[in-house]
Amino acid sequence: MYYLAIPLGILSLLIVLNNKQLKSWAFGPIKYRNVEVATGNMPVPHDRTLAWKEESAFADSIYSILAKMPITEEMLLKKGNTARVLLARLMLKQHVDEVNEIIQKMTVWGNCGSSWPLNPKGDYDFPLTILTTILWKFGDDPAVIYPDTKDHLVDVLLSEDGGRFSYTVPRTLGLVMETENHLLMTEGSRYLKNRWLRLEGNTDSRYDNVQNGMEEKLLSLLDEMKTNGLYEFNSIPYLGYTITALLNLEAFASDKVRQSARDVLDYINWSYALNSLHLKHFPPMRRRYEKASIEELTTDYHAAFVKSWLSYSQIEDYDKNVGVAIRHAVMGACMPYRPSDLFVEVLFNKGEGYFVRQGHGPEASPEISSAGKNFLISAGGVNRGRSSQIVARPICLFIKDNADHLSEIIHLSGPGEDFMDWNNTGVYEDFACAAGPVSVPKGMDAVVKEGNWSSFSGANGVSIVMYSSDSLGVIAVFEDVEASAIFEEVLNNNPDSGRLNTQFQFPGGPLLTYDVNAEKDQWVLVAEDGQKLNRDFDSWPLIEGDLAIEKSP
Repeated sequence: MYYLAIPLGILSLLIVLNNKQLKSWAFGPIKYRNVEVATGNMPVPHDRTLAWKEESAFADSIYSILAKMPITEEMLLKKGNTARVLLARLMLKQHVDEVNEIIQKMTVWGNCGSSWPLNPKGDYDFPLTILTTILWKFGDDPAVIYPDTKDHLVDVLLSEDGGRFSYTVPRTLGLVMETENHLLMTEGSRYLKNRWLRLEGNTDSRYDNVQNGMEEKLLSLLDEMKTNGLYEFNSIPYLGYTITALLNLEAFASDKVRQSARDVLDYINWSYALNSLHLKHFPPMRRRYEKASIEELTTDYHAAFVKSWLSYSQIEDYDKNVGVAIRHAVMGACMPYRPSDLFVEVLFNKGEGYFVRQGHGPEASPEISSAGKNFLISAGGVNRGRSSQIVARPICLFIKDNADHLSEIIHLSGPGEDFMDWNNTGVYEDFACAAGPVSVPKGMDAVVKEGNWSSFSGANGVSIVMYSSDSLGVIAVFEDVEASAIFEEVLNNNPDSGRLNTQFQFPGGPLLTYDVNAEKDQWVLVAEDGQKLNRDFDSWPLIEGDLAIEKSP
């Protein structure tokens, strides 16, 4: 478990809660998460044969926007965009004198690690990570980073070095595990400063990442992330900082660490590709609750990196808006990582469709996606209690259109409007159900309607049949059939509205059994044609499904 704001009164309780982990820390190899997730039958793709462009007009536009942002004296004393603005100016080789002057004025204003009442000056690792990027990208060019500036970066601003690996939140008596993004930012920056010094000729064993154990510890952390998944999956805002730290390691670390960081990035991106359609992405996320009101579909922090990478590809026709995530787009644009071939393909080409389940381990929420040739149903997941920090989202139906907001797409959730009460895992092949009504965008008119039933025609031959009441929402999606005709077939196969509360019969297809009021540790789907399904999603593997995608010519 993770606790980020911890009153002193419960620290003693944490001793009991973390006793198993404490034994591991004291007597055996340190594990970041006490879980093991099975691999599943769908490996993460790593092959890279695509040709990427050397230049990107999109990247230059991102640099230009950031470079024009002012830097005030106040900004130098807290986390924010200062380091990214400096990075953008250096990428454009603009205001070089001023950038060097600003860096030499900067101070170490806080501590690394999570901030909380006993560590109010935490979060210094946010700018530290970008300052590390600046050193590695420009530190060997005295015309860009002046010698005195480089000395100030290395000797003062890059405050973490040596072999100390901070697994726990500062000032929690070593009882509370640090979060993924902080671990990667702090320890990745420490590792890269050590590496820089060694490559510059410093022979002190303190900076030897093999001898001091830093390489082994980083590799262990990265291995856990690529085999067991992320704890902070899809987090707003923290996934952006996790990816940023991984990009540094993928660019500047030893060959072993670079490869491992690349593997983790490939996993994160593969998960995104499977659960998105044309950069529409609205999955469940862990952390933070105050972000639950966000309803944009195409501008999450992960998407900003994806759009930056795509700007170097041969693909031109995609939404390039990054919104407030521009701070992350700059890192995606300026770093050498490029995603795998199949990731790029599946973003836009779902082949004949697929059904994929992604597990995130105990006390988490799964991700479930059902894709057709021209649509994708994305499950909204489930909250597992307040301490789980999981934001459940509506189940979303994405089609190939210009929608970029939840209000512009068909979606369903329930019961009620509080995501803490939802179990929105009710997604199966071409099907979704929830304990609440279906929401239809304004201006989207039904082709035919009868009672609580209605049918809609979408782009590219997609037809949607839905049932909607206050306590039940059901959608079934079909391709290459006429909306009114399939509507009649669905009604003929499902004449009993009472039975529809637990069963749906696909015309010429399976009989699905479900429980939209399922407990929060159970998949809403119960059986297919009477065959029971594995509803214990805590035990689901990392990625499991059926996928047959041929690369576009």
